[in-house]
Amino acid sequence: MMIAIVLTGLASAAVHLWRRRWIDAALVLLAAAALGGLAGDFTLPLAADVRSVTGDGLREAEWRDLPARPFARTAPAGDVLRLAFPRRLALGRVFTLTVQRSRPGAARLQLLAENGQVIAEASGAASSLSVQWLPPATERLVLRARLLDAAGKTLAEGPVPLNVVDPAPLQVQGRFGAPSFDLRVLNDLLTGSGALLDWQVMLGKTVTRNETARTPMTAPNLLMVDAAWFEHAQDSARAAMLAQVARGTPLVILGANAADMRIWQRALQLELTPQPDNRGAGAPLAMPVAPFNPPGLAAGAWRSSDGAVWTRSWQGGRISWVGVADWHRHAISAPRQLGIWWQGVLDQAGVHRDEALAWEEPREMAFAGQRLELCAQGARGAAVFDGLEQKTAWQRRPDKADAACVAVWPRQAGWLDTQVRSNPVYVFADGDWPMWQAAQRRDATARYAARTPVPALPASAPVPAWPFALLFTLAMLALWWRERRSP
Repeated sequence: MMIAIVLTGLASAAVHLWRRRWIDAALVLLAAAALGGLAGDFTLPLAADVRSVTGDGLREAEWRDLPARPFARTAPAGDVLRLAFPRRLALGRVFTLTVQRSRPGAARLQLLAENGQVIAEASGAASSLSVQWLPPATERLVLRARLLDAAGKTLAEGPVPLNVVDPAPLQVQGRFGAPSFDLRVLNDLLTGSGALLDWQVMLGKTVTRNETARTPMTAPNLLMVDAAWFEHAQDSARAAMLAQVARGTPLVILGANAADMRIWQRALQLELTPQPDNRGAGAPLAMPVAPFNPPGLAAGAWRSSDGAVWTRSWQGGRISWVGVADWHRHAISAPRQLGIWWQGVLDQAGVHRDEALAWEEPREMAFAGQRLELCAQGARGAAVFDGLEQKTAWQRRPDKADAACVAVWPRQAGWLDTQVRSNPVYVFADGDWPMWQAAQRRDATARYAARTPVPALPASAPVPAWPFALLFTLAMLALWWRERRSP
């Protein structure tokens, strides 16, 4: 059809040109072009409403203030660092700092005390390096981390804030069928950590040593027994304890004095087999295994990662079997390592301390003059920040199911105290950790891109037909008018 319109228009224009009617020829060509526009399928390119992002992007708080729009991003090529460490740590737990580099290579990571002394160091060629340190006391610290290359040149250095707090006291109910040196050392470890103990040790058939808690216990958050007590306990006592475990209280069983394998199979579906006398477990501490242990790392519902402790779930709680003995030998030679090992045992058992206010780690570094979002579980009322003269109500967020959040604008670098003194917030200086800042901006930009994908926009749009129709009509009316006036 388009060919016919073109040929017809050219022929008509040629006739008018032969007659020397130049204006009529131009009107014919114009009408033919308009008719071709009506008949043709012409489109115009569309410019998408896309935000262009260059460099590392923006921080999370800055992206939240912008409307959701698709954007085109050019990925930056510079090296970055990502640091991971807890800002708040309970005394007795090991502090771990991990530095993730964008490019692997030989490097050395140092953790420095406030006086500049190196307190932990690690080296390697992998992209991730970690150092560990056990804080000796409850205090508020600003440590420093330093990353050096193989030649000793500093690649990055900056502050590492850490607030070491007293842990919530653990409430332990212990029932034991026989005294031992291991039991004495375990009692000392728990007492030294501030735990409340309800401790009963059978010294004979009719003699029991009782140790009551220094303050009344509301509800124990850990049950501990040895194998001898469990084997000689009445069925009703065992059933009551397992019902308590089913409601969520962890149970730790010291298996060194186990003797009756049938009870364990019947009561806990725990298969035990005799162990060789010279076998050891419990790395990094060398401890002999118990006389009876599960046959492997996986035994039915029981699982172990090191051949020293096996755990299984029991409805709402967990049961742990400690299959090593003689840890009292390390109480003098390696007390710190022994405490760390027992902390790991309690972590595997699922022991947790309830806190009235549980703070969430901030996702990004805090800076003076920039909005900071703080979230906590169990928060109610208003949050008060010292030095800011600000009182802000806690607000629920759709993406925080169990937590409430507040927003503050710190005024200067350093510690920012909240109404809960055990959880201050550290505000970084603008020049701290530039490579970590770049990594956080890249991550925030990637999260923004994930929640605002580029929609499937058409590359072009059809040209509207009414302008061609109007042009064709005007051209034909002009030709008709000129034909009427011609002699």
